[in-house]
Amino acid sequence: MGTKMATRKNLVHTTRMLGAVSGCWLLLSLCGCGAKEQPKVPMPPVEVVVAVAQPRTVPVAFPFVAQIQSSHQVDIMARVSGFLEKISYREGEPVRRGQVLFQIDNKPFEAAANAARAEVESRRSQLFTAKANLDRVRPLAEQNAASKSDLDNAIGNFRAAEAGLQQAQANLDKALLDLSYTTITSPVSGVSGQSQVREGAYVAAGSSSAKLTYVAKLDPAWVDFSVSQNEQAAMQKEVESGRILRPKNGQYTVQLELSDGSRYPQAGVVNFADPTFNRETGTYLVRAEIANPKGVLRPGMFVKAWLKGASRPNAITVPQRAVIQTSNGHIVFVVNDKQQAEARPVIVGDWLEHDWIISQGLKAGDQVVVDGFMKLAPGAPVKPVSADQHLPAAPAAQPAAAK
Repeated sequence: MGTKMATRKNLVHTTRMLGAVSGCWLLLSLCGCGAKEQPKVPMPPVEVVVAVAQPRTVPVAFPFVAQIQSSHQVDIMARVSGFLEKISYREGEPVRRGQVLFQIDNKPFEAAANAARAEVESRRSQLFTAKANLDRVRPLAEQNAASKSDLDNAIGNFRAAEAGLQQAQANLDKALLDLSYTTITSPVSGVSGQSQVREGAYVAAGSSSAKLTYVAKLDPAWVDFSVSQNEQAAMQKEVESGRILRPKNGQYTVQLELSDGSRYPQAGVVNFADPTFNRETGTYLVRAEIANPKGVLRPGMFVKAWLKGASRPNAITVPQRAVIQTSNGHIVFVVNDKQQAEARPVIVGDWLEHDWIISQGLKAGDQVVVDGFMKLAPGAPVKPVSADQHLPAAPAAQPAAAK
C-alpha cells in the first residue's frame, strides 16, 4: 500500500514538471511568432563646413638655414712692433670710428722721429751751402773766371744735397707714421671683439701676435645661406615648366625667423649670388643685406631665412586643419556628387601661412570639408554649408526683469 502511494506521488510530480516545460515552450513559441523585423532608420546627414577649391596665384617662400655675418668686419692689426701699453676700450662693447682701442709704447718711436727731424735740418743746411756755392761758381764760369770742372762739381754737390734732403724728409715721414701707428683706432663703427693680447705683452708686426682684436659693423648685416645643386636644379625645372614665376624685377627678399620662433621685423634684399658651386659642398652662396638698427642680429648667429619673391600660379590651397595625416600619407574629405563624404588622398606642398598648397589630389570646384570631418566616415551622407552659414546664432534676448 505504501509503495503504491509513493509511485502515485512521483507520477504527479513528473506530470507537473512536464506541464511547466510545455508551458515555457508554448510561451517562447508565442513570443517568437509575434516578433517583427524592425525597419532600418536612415542615418541623418552630418552638417559640415566646406570650402570650394579655387586655383589662385600664391607667393612662394623657400626656407634655408642661414648665418648672420658682419657687412664690414675688420681685424685690428698692429703695424709696428713694441710693448702693448694700454687697452683703451671695453671688450665686447660697441665702438665708434676713430675711437682709440690700443696704445703701444711710443717712446722709441718719438726718439726715432726726433732723430729723423734733426737729420732733415742737417740736410737742409747742406743744401743751403751747396746752393750758395753754385750761385758763386756759375757767374764766374760764365766769365771764364772758374773752370768748367768747378762748375760741374758745384752742380753735383747741389743736386746731392737736394737728394739728401729728400731722403731725410722721407725718413722723417716714416718715423712720424710709425709713431702714429702706436695709437691704434677703430676704422669702422661696430661691436668690438675680445683682445688677443694683454698689457705688457710684446707685439711683433707681421706675426701672429699682431692681431689684436676685431671690429664688426652691425648695421646693415649680411645673411648668408647655401643653395644645393639639387635645390637649384629643382627650382630651374619648376620655372621652366611655368609652375613657379620669378619676381618681375628679379629682386628676391629674405624674411628671418629667429631661434625662439619669432619673426625679425625687417626684411632683407638679396644682393649677391655666387656664380660657381663650392667643390667641397656642392652648394653656392647666396647673400642678402638686412637692416639691423638695434643690433639684434649678431655675427655668427644662426637663423631661418625664407627666400621670397617668386609666385606659384593656379595653385590649389586648403586650410591646414582640413588635411589629415595618416600612416599612408595625407587625406582630405570632399563632398561628392551624391552628397556623401569621400576620403581623398592628396600630396601636399608648401605651407602658406594658415593654408596648405595641394600639389596633387584636388581640382578646381572640389568641396573640401574644413570643419566637422571628425564625425565622418567614407560614404556618410553630409550637408555641406559655407563658413558664413555656420556662424553661431546670436544669443536670445533675455526678458527684462520685473520692476
